[in-house]
Amino acid sequence: MAKVVLYHTDGCHLCEQAYALAVNVLATNDIHHQDIVEDEKLMTQFQTSIPVIKNIKTGKLLNWPFTQQQIEELIKEDGFN
Repeated sequence: MAKVVLYHTDGCHLCEQAYALAVNVLATNDIHHQDIVEDEKLMTQFQTSIPVIKNIKTGKLLNWPFTQQQIEELIKEDGFN
């Protein structure tokens, strides 16, 4: 089961960078990819702020720019290792 959601869209180079940071911390199956273009509500919410990582358990968001350390802290908050 995924631990985080990575809100992104195709062709977003920053989203690719965010994913590269996330896979240094999490297994690929721990990251759920959500293309914001597929959902009008997400598009409205995140269109100017992607990439965004959301901790599924706590709901906390991490907006770009962020570091690998910040991703680690985001997932440690709820006991994920």
